[in-house]
Amino acid sequence: MDNPYSMVFGKEPELFVSRATQENKVINDFSGDNPTYQTYLLTGVRGSGKTVMMTEIANKLRKFDEWIVVELNPDRDLLNGLAANLSSNNKLAAIFKEARINLSFLGFGVEISGVAPITDIEVALHEMIANLKKHNKKILIAIDEVTNNENIRVFASAFQIMVRKDLPVFLLMTGLYENINAIQDEKNLTFLYRAPKLEMKSLNIGAVAQKYADTFDIDSDGAVEMAKLTKGYPFAFQVLGYLTWNNNGDYKGVLAEYRQYLEEYVYEKIWSELSSKDKEIAFAIAQCETGKIKDIRELLHIDTNQFNPYRKRLIKKGIVDGSEYGFVRFTLPFFEQFVIENYYD
Repeated sequence: MDNPYSMVFGKEPELFVSRATQENKVINDFSGDNPTYQTYLLTGVRGSGKTVMMTEIANKLRKFDEWIVVELNPDRDLLNGLAANLSSNNKLAAIFKEARINLSFLGFGVEISGVAPITDIEVALHEMIANLKKHNKKILIAIDEVTNNENIRVFASAFQIMVRKDLPVFLLMTGLYENINAIQDEKNLTFLYRAPKLEMKSLNIGAVAQKYADTFDIDSDGAVEMAKLTKGYPFAFQVLGYLTWNNNGDYKGVLAEYRQYLEEYVYEKIWSELSSKDKEIAFAIAQCETGKIKDIRELLHIDTNQFNPYRKRLIKKGIVDGSEYGFVRFTLPFFEQFVIENYYD
């Protein structure tokens, strides 16, 4: 049997801990007769499982005849990409041809005699999707790792108009907190500001332990110890499982390599994206053994009003957990040691 764990970002691993509650919430909202939301934003730290969850939702909806799932590249023209995906599907192309939608000018499909070609991509998409609606079709558009670029802004504005026209389009986007936040702050994209965000927080330690117990020949105590070494961080779950599998089930023998992978694959990138003040706050958190905000502020010689904005930002970035009143702790395994070792560098 091949190793069921994966260390490849963006690829759905063979073995993972699902987020069934959040997945079902999106699917149920999108599938309702009068959906409350037609957009969901998935956000979290690198390796938190955003892409895996988006893939799971897309795969589940693909099983229903009424759903059309289109995955788009955020660095390309998204409107053209959507039209190209729809028109390249033979069944859908037959619907467009029957409706006498002439897309030849835009490079999609064949010319229809006696019908003027549509020359605007948004007009074309409205015609295409309106006809799909008559055939009881719904379209899920999935875009992974978005940034605030021109492609996203143009597409989001067009999508907003489609929603206003009651077209059956649904949008699922993943991105880092700061990238999602930048898009939501665009003045002409206010609908995204109201769109619900699902934060990819730590996995349940018990669920992680059960997965390890099912995979490896270890007792429940060993499985729980393994799970705690991941802190519920999805990428850490994959890395520790992958290395342990290759080491014949001996997880204690791979801890140094495990930590090295986390640092090289994720932590160095996270660290490089923090501001100097973020790093200073993180260093104080790492130094403070109690985790008490009061003690951390004393190390920094700052008051609550000065500390809170950075605390909130690190929490939103997915690096820090502030769920326990008066305390903050890192969400990522071995991140304290990484911060201490890298701060002065």
